[in-house]
Amino acid sequence: MRRPRTGAGRGLLATVCFALICFAAGPSFAGTKIQHLVTPGGIEAWFVQDATVPLVAMEYAFSGGSAQDPPDKPGVGHMVASLLDEGAGDLPSKTFREQLDRRAIELSFTIQRDELRGSLRMLKEHSGEAFGLLQLALTSPRFDASDVERIGAQVLSHLRRNSTNPNALAGLNFSKLAFGDHPYGHPSHGTLESIPTIKTDDLRNYVRRVLARDKLKIAVVGDIEPATLAKMLDQTFGGLPAKGDLTPVPDILAAKPPQSAFVPLDVPQTVIMFGGPGVKRHDPDFMAAYIDNHILGGGSLSSRLYRAVREKRGLAYSISESLLWMDHSALFAGTTGTRADRAGESIEAFNKEIQRFAENGPTPKELDEAKSYLKGSQMLELDTSSKLATGLLQYQTDNLPIDYIEKRNSIVDAVTLDQARAVAKRLWGQGLLTVIVGRSPQTEAQPAAAQPTAAQPAPQPAAH
Repeated sequence: MRRPRTGAGRGLLATVCFALICFAAGPSFAGTKIQHLVTPGGIEAWFVQDATVPLVAMEYAFSGGSAQDPPDKPGVGHMVASLLDEGAGDLPSKTFREQLDRRAIELSFTIQRDELRGSLRMLKEHSGEAFGLLQLALTSPRFDASDVERIGAQVLSHLRRNSTNPNALAGLNFSKLAFGDHPYGHPSHGTLESIPTIKTDDLRNYVRRVLARDKLKIAVVGDIEPATLAKMLDQTFGGLPAKGDLTPVPDILAAKPPQSAFVPLDVPQTVIMFGGPGVKRHDPDFMAAYIDNHILGGGSLSSRLYRAVREKRGLAYSISESLLWMDHSALFAGTTGTRADRAGESIEAFNKEIQRFAENGPTPKELDEAKSYLKGSQMLELDTSSKLATGLLQYQTDNLPIDYIEKRNSIVDAVTLDQARAVAKRLWGQGLLTVIVGRSPQTEAQPAAAQPTAAQPAPQPAAH
């Protein structure tokens, strides 16, 4: 299965929601041996050898992402990700895709704020051909004019649809409210104005700067011998430049709440996105914040926000909240949708519940139940080859140790009630950034009075 060219629009929340395709069932991570593989050419990868089924799944990431787009041309990274598998070397787009399809090889690329990521999945017997096609895509992308024009037209069509999509508009405007003119505030898929200005030279320049070995992370799970994998990794990635040429991205603190913005759109349902400054992955309070967030808004039907907004008042079908951490900033962000005439009531309801949580924090029972759920759910999140490879890649991009899987439950258990309550006040006690998209709001949007400010260098946090 090949990914759609542009796909459905992904808002800011979706930057930390990964497409975990259940390509092949594999053993639970419990007892899994994760090898730190170093090839003769110096390529490093985390590797789990699993012969349960004759399949191989690889996830990889290059530092850079949409934050490396030229300021006047947002969308370059997204265009590159959309075009890397549209022909390479002496294989034009149609021939390249036919070779993928003939062997049922899954090759895809996606752009995120801080990385350009890729996935490769194949039957063991086709691993040589699959790695060969990936090597061509990375080192010899064609970027034929006809393909650039076709993919550009698809991206523009997607952007036009998103211009009337309340969820997409909420995500774009929330990023802008939180980060202003910082690269995190720019639209990662580009704009109707920027996409037509992107030329082949822009794409090749991005590839030259970003696709390099020094910032490459790789995770492989499947039925392949370590020596064979090492040889294929060297052949695939060894021809890339040793070092990239990334433009420095400054750390930034999200805009200080409370602030809100209103985007008029004549649709039956009003979409509301809310959030505020969060905690970065290596903040000592990260796990306490992660548990708190599960209790407040991340636990679906069991969360406080769901009970307050859906069960008690029937204001919305759903409401959820997530922690979002990036290389240079962090947020918590939530979203809900409601009737236009009840938008004000909905905002009041979740504001009150969030403030109550900030003041009192979780109860002992809530903390214990959240810990139990989060420890048990990890086994389901890593129960296939593809999920495990995706998880291992994320741990690498988060700069976590290779034995993090083994340590995680003890880190969860170590969070105390006092710590959880202090973190609740720290995160949710300052008010909210709120974006309302829909018909005339029931509460007046406040102007954005303050711009985000550059963060001061932070001390090195303790490893989690």
